[in-house]
Amino acid sequence: MMYYRKALELQAFLDMANDEELMKGYKAAELDNEEQPKSERSLWAQCQAAADMKFTYIVSCQQYGIHKRSGDPRAMDILRLMTKYPSLRVAYIDEVEEASKDNSKRMVEKVYYSALVKAAPPTKPLDSSEPVQNLDQVIYRIKLPGLAILGEGKPENQNHAIIFTRGEGLQAIDMNQDNYMEEAFKMRNLLQEFLKKHDGVRCPTILGLREHIFTGSVSSLAWFMSNQETSFVTIGQRLLASPLKVRFHYGHPDVFDRLFHLTRGGVSKASKVINLSEDIFAGINSTLREGNVTHHEYIQVGKGRDVGLNQISMFEAKIANGNGEQTLSRDIYRLGHRFDFFRMLSCYFTTVGFYFSTLLTVLIVYVFLYGRLYLVLSGLEKELNTQPAIRDNKPLQVALASQSIVQIGLLMALPMMMEIGLERGFRNALSDFILMQLQLATVFFTFALGTKTHYYGRTLLHGGAEYRGTGRGFVVFHVKFAENYRMYSRSHFVKGLELMILLLVYHILGNSYKGVVANVLITISIWFMVGTWLFAPFLFNPSGFEWQKIIDDWTDWTKWINNRGGIGVPAENSWESWWEKEQEHLRHSGTRGITVEILLALRFFIFQYGLVYHLSIINKSTNFLVYGVSWLVIILILLIMKTVSVGRRRLSANFQLLFRLFKGLIFVAFVTTFITLVTFPHMTIRDIVVCILAFMPTGWGLLLIAQAIKPVIHRAGFWGSVRTVARGYEVVMGLLLFTPVAFLAWFPFVSEFQTRMLFNQAFSRGLQISRILGGQRKDRSSGNKE
Repeated sequence: MMYYRKALELQAFLDMANDEELMKGYKAAELDNEEQPKSERSLWAQCQAAADMKFTYIVSCQQYGIHKRSGDPRAMDILRLMTKYPSLRVAYIDEVEEASKDNSKRMVEKVYYSALVKAAPPTKPLDSSEPVQNLDQVIYRIKLPGLAILGEGKPENQNHAIIFTRGEGLQAIDMNQDNYMEEAFKMRNLLQEFLKKHDGVRCPTILGLREHIFTGSVSSLAWFMSNQETSFVTIGQRLLASPLKVRFHYGHPDVFDRLFHLTRGGVSKASKVINLSEDIFAGINSTLREGNVTHHEYIQVGKGRDVGLNQISMFEAKIANGNGEQTLSRDIYRLGHRFDFFRMLSCYFTTVGFYFSTLLTVLIVYVFLYGRLYLVLSGLEKELNTQPAIRDNKPLQVALASQSIVQIGLLMALPMMMEIGLERGFRNALSDFILMQLQLATVFFTFALGTKTHYYGRTLLHGGAEYRGTGRGFVVFHVKFAENYRMYSRSHFVKGLELMILLLVYHILGNSYKGVVANVLITISIWFMVGTWLFAPFLFNPSGFEWQKIIDDWTDWTKWINNRGGIGVPAENSWESWWEKEQEHLRHSGTRGITVEILLALRFFIFQYGLVYHLSIINKSTNFLVYGVSWLVIILILLIMKTVSVGRRRLSANFQLLFRLFKGLIFVAFVTTFITLVTFPHMTIRDIVVCILAFMPTGWGLLLIAQAIKPVIHRAGFWGSVRTVARGYEVVMGLLLFTPVAFLAWFPFVSEFQTRMLFNQAFSRGLQISRILGGQRKDRSSGNKE
């Protein structure tokens, strides 16, 4: 970012220098400045003074004071930067303990200051052998009424530092951004845009810039994100700014009219939760107060995007949470009331409407499958199948064929193709698109669909969105199975398994469209979505199919799932702690959210109610007693599980002997019942599968209802049993996910294929070298032991 100052110095030199000095060049002017005495102001000193008048760079670092007092190396790094760049300033919140002014109490209280520092001139120590000491120097120190960080961290960080800025233009830069010398020269031209009325009525209050994403070469995921982000910050922003006039501020390196925004609430709204996506509220605030937001393509700033699937998913979750809070905010409500009809629709579909449409897309899949389930279980489908007009519906098949192509994810890639085509030619765009499909871009975007839907829907129901730090690390590393499970269990795995059970029931009991193209077109895209939601985290995981890593992951998973929780035990170390943490959104939810959760959980009882009447052992009976008996079976299973969990907690030797005898009796009774059902009513394998598909969703539905009414269950003393049942379900889900991954890891070529296809050549080569070195180390260690 200090290129801006360098560019100003060079531009000032070109403006001030005479012909002779121009011929010598600016390097000669720099050398002359060092040789001349300080009393004489050289040309280069004048250039530096002009640059200092025009530009200052303030880094807002909340923790600098704490790091400095604790001797953290990061404080020395910041000080080194300030020494290297004299015009660099650091703003931080200083926390000091001072004696209370009330003499009667004689207490020490914490006092907070907002401080701005710069690098002090280096001081030479008395002993010449010691190194020159670099210290910082406080420029301003403003006492605060209390702790400044009350709301979200980033906007509060900006708000406390904005008072130290000066000038008419303010550029907000994130820490994951880069700058280029040739772009810095254009800043003078960009600032002139503030003087031009872009819509013929008002001068702009926010100047939008495009970005160059420089992390696209790390892996296929980084390339997908790079292309997606590039299309958004170029062709997308261009369209939003003109002609739609609904461009806001999206955390990009936009330049603000500082005086306009300082007198209208600042550049960052910082209320907790509701302003999670604080950047867009700056643009909304500017628009509501008759500001004008524009976009300019001739200048760009570098930006680094997330490169790993977990980082990308956390970023997508944060954005989805932020859009959920925007949907509930007054700001969007006010915009909708004040925009004209067309601008209102443009605003809707480019902000919260995109996420609402995504939510509806997934909900329609659920409605479709549950509708088909009802038709199959009620027998209506068999009756409808006898009518030729429904069985041979050619127009429906044509419609399904056309829309199934769109569902593969081609529509999401259209903006990328257009932008690549405009900048590099449409042949390159087509080749990039084909390469993206070969590197499983469709799998990635379908997986991201689930992330957006889950977090947006949860925020609408329960609120409580929170900041998710992605770290934006420039690293690609293997993620353990347990970490992937914690990350995606509720957002993808549970939903994927539910859709898989719906499809299995439909395939076992359904009759219509069998052997017809329409059957394939109806289910293939949903099966694809199920496979993506269940296995994409392992597919995009570096070394995800390496056998040694699989063994380590299984050890880590079993340790995590069996560890007991408790106060102070983090979710990374214990399943119980993680499970309790996953329900926190229900604790903050109101009666409406809890009621909706219970109503949604009732859908799992449909399986049991319909499937028990399709068992061959009941001889097509429609008596309601069949459903009652199925509930008796569930209650009996729950009572046995409760008894077993209580027995495990009793440690006396005599009781343990009786307890083991009791478990043996339960096993004998189970085997006897099973043999009896197979022998006399002729229970088939199909009946066993149908029973599993009927009872498993019912148990999960009961779990969800128990979690929603946790205080009631806790008072009744059944919470321990609920936790035991939940652990059993988690183990089953973990095994269903882990088994296919472990099976594929048996074949070495799968790991090689994954590495070569999904990661760049340098990373693939480095991975192969690390395997060779790792193998040598193991051989040496085993040899030493022998």
